[in-house]
Amino acid sequence: MKEGMKEKQVGEFCKEVYTDAYNQLLESLLAENGTNLEQTPKNKLEAFEAIAQKYAIKHSIISSLESYPDSDPASVWKSIYGAHVHRKSGVEDIRTITNVISADQSWKKSSGHAFEEMIKDISAEVLQKENINFVLQRDLTKMLDGHILANEKRDLEWLRKRVDESVFDLYAITEHNNKSYCFGCIQCKTSIRDRVTRDREPSIDAMGAFFWSIAIVLDGSFLKMPKFISMVNGGGTEHRTNGWHGLYVFTSEKETGRIYRTDITFKKLKDHAVKAGRQWLTQRQWLDSTWNPEI
Repeated sequence: MKEGMKEKQVGEFCKEVYTDAYNQLLESLLAENGTNLEQTPKNKLEAFEAIAQKYAIKHSIISSLESYPDSDPASVWKSIYGAHVHRKSGVEDIRTITNVISADQSWKKSSGHAFEEMIKDISAEVLQKENINFVLQRDLTKMLDGHILANEKRDLEWLRKRVDESVFDLYAITEHNNKSYCFGCIQCKTSIRDRVTRDREPSIDAMGAFFWSIAIVLDGSFLKMPKFISMVNGGGTEHRTNGWHGLYVFTSEKETGRIYRTDITFKKLKDHAVKAGRQWLTQRQWLDSTWNPEI
């Protein structure tokens, strides 16, 4: 059998085995619970689907490698992936799927950078008269390389490490007596739901080093969940301390503790930035995690 024909045969086998395994287990789960697709609540149906698709993937790879021992495992896995995406989306051409994924990854990268630059541009107008400026990570790198910052050596070493680790997106700079000081670390996220735990740790580290640490988020829908509110404000059994001095959200139903609503006027953010800059310059030892701009 020619290689191309064999690969097509293996692909069709993978799709058939995956689809049958998924449908059979899903139907079994629904029957065990005395329900059907139309009557099952969305959250329960999603749970059943997760179980069925995990089983279908596992069963398909084993069956395919047993039935076609000379086939390339990577190609078999790719075929099962295609079957899975086809079931979820209706898209059958693997090239179309690849192009969509590539476009999605491109969007995530470009949109994230665009959001950072939007925050930088807006803050430049809002904070100009306050001698405060938000700069991108690459801008801070140039300031560090050019020995422009007047921060003490310990600060400069700490900031250099944060840049190397790429844990913050923007940095807050203030001008005082014709000298430039970095006093704040800023995370800009279109949504931080999937990486909030990872973002929280460097923020806590920044507050421990007496820097103002905040996050600016476009989509705050995840903040309806107590878990994420606790991550920001602290007070829970898992997260006893607050994760940021403040989290500023464009889409948020209400303000809770250190979670603040914002829009492109940055009215509250401006007020808090001014207070944080003043605190850093005058009594920096109090700019720890407990510092609150509203008190």
